[in-house]
Amino acid sequence: MPAASPRLAFVVFDDMTALDFLGAYDALVRLDTLDLVPGLAAEVVATTATVRDGYGIAYGVHRSGESLADYDAVVVPGGFGTRALADDEDFLDWLRTASPVPLVASVCTGSLLLGAAGLLDGRAATTHPAAYDLLAKYTDDVRRERIVDSGGLVTAGGVTASIDLGLHLCERLAGAEARARVAEQMDYPYRAASPVGAAC
Repeated sequence: MPAASPRLAFVVFDDMTALDFLGAYDALVRLDTLDLVPGLAAEVVATTATVRDGYGIAYGVHRSGESLADYDAVVVPGGFGTRALADDEDFLDWLRTASPVPLVASVCTGSLLLGAAGLLDGRAATTHPAAYDLLAKYTDDVRRERIVDSGGLVTAGGVTASIDLGLHLCERLAGAEARARVAEQMDYPYRAASPVGAAC
C-alpha cells in the first residue's frame, strides 16, 4: 500500500445494508481526521448518482460508473441487494475494474459480489453466517470467522463485523497503534484485535 494519501473507494448500491458500509467507512476516515494518515481520501462510488439502502435512505456518491482501478483499496458492503447484483453483468463488469487494486475488502454478503465478479479467485473468505452456503458457490474455502485476511483480499462476517473490518484495515494501512487510537476515539468496547483467519 502506498504510504502517502491512499485513495479508498466505498462501493454502494440499492438495497445495501447501511451499517455494512458505514461501520468500515467511519473507522477508516478517522485515519485522516486524527492525522494518522493525513490526506487519506475516502470516496463513495456506485454505478448510479444516488442509491437507496435497505431502509430507503438515499445516498449521493462522489463518482458513478468510473473505473475502480486507480484506487488503493475498495470496500464492498452486503445487503439483500447483492442477490440481484450477483446476476447483473453490467454491475459485475464495473466491479471487475477493481481487479488491479492491491486491497479489496467486503462486509457480509459483499463477498458474494466479489465472488460473482471473479475477484475471490478461490481464496479463503467469509460472509454473514446465513450465507455460507451461497459463498461456497465461489470458493471451496469458506471460513466461519469474523475477519479473513487473504493478503490482497479481506472479508468480514455479518453487519457489525464492518467495524472490525474498518479497524483491521486501519491496522493494515497505518499499524497497530493507529488502530488502537481509532478504536479508542470511537469508544469501541472490543478494542483488542478481532480474531483473524489468516489465509495468505
